[in-house]
Amino acid sequence: MKYIFFLLLIFSTLWAKDFIKPEYIYSVSSGLVTDVLHDDQKLYCATDNGKIEIFDTNSKTKIKTIKLEKIKDFMGDAIDSKIFSIDILDNTLLILSQDSGGYSRVHVLDKTGLHGIISNSDRLNIIKAKFIDRDNIFIALISNDIISYNMKTKKKNWITQASMSKFSNFALNNNKSLVAIADESGEVHIFATKDGKKYKTLIGQNVDNIFSIDFKGDVVLTGGQDRRAGVYHVKNNNAYYKTAQFFVYGVGLSPSGKIAACSSDINNNVEVFNTDTKEVLGKYQATKMIVNSIYFINEKEFFINSSSPKVGYYKIRSLK
Repeated sequence: MKYIFFLLLIFSTLWAKDFIKPEYIYSVSSGLVTDVLHDDQKLYCATDNGKIEIFDTNSKTKIKTIKLEKIKDFMGDAIDSKIFSIDILDNTLLILSQDSGGYSRVHVLDKTGLHGIISNSDRLNIIKAKFIDRDNIFIALISNDIISYNMKTKKKNWITQASMSKFSNFALNNNKSLVAIADESGEVHIFATKDGKKYKTLIGQNVDNIFSIDFKGDVVLTGGQDRRAGVYHVKNNNAYYKTAQFFVYGVGLSPSGKIAACSSDINNNVEVFNTDTKEVLGKYQATKMIVNSIYFINEKEFFINSSSPKVGYYKIRSLK
């Protein structure tokens, strides 16, 4: 195994000259970036030390830092709260973070301040949380239970178990009417966010644990431990996979679903391709750290978020 690893490293180094470098790199002041989003010319970088640093993408300057209150560890010491995911809707920021006792907490930040929605007293092990609409959020637990939760009433609209396998990740479609759930089985289960009813199960393109998933337009994109990036066209049932040189830790889709990006080698560089024609549109140099996510602003611009203090900004252009 160590010889295979060494050969892959040599191969990646030899081809490094072909990778397109970032147009710009944003750096947080401390901690590692866990999640990113872009809204209204601002880049939000959540970190593992309880901060969200906000950058103006026009001036490339940091304009604000949000710091969450520390939590208690099992020894009773105050520690930083790792932020797991963030989302934004109508100028309201949704923040999922670590809480005391091994549980999770959810805050919303709006013009009136920071408000707690879910805390350790609710005893939920939430892995990811995103907005459905202004009143409701979608949350997924480590048990693979998925929940539509009303923030005003602080009650569950519905709850169901996506599958018997361990939860990996989820992605909402553009209008947030459907959610695609990935798990360690390699299958993808699609549910309606309105009532929790199963819409469809996608199978065949991953045969092992799926790390990452995105859902844009009519396309679901997956990345897995089997070194495959799976592409599903949900309505017409067409599907295929692209083979990578290493585990596919991070994937992302453009808003239309026509452009896909996935980590592709041992250095976690990213390949961009057309989901209809499979044509490779470029290979992009990342930070060599594990890719957490790839976030598209539009059809040509995207960010690569790795487990590092740096977030790269890229534009799609053809390889030379």
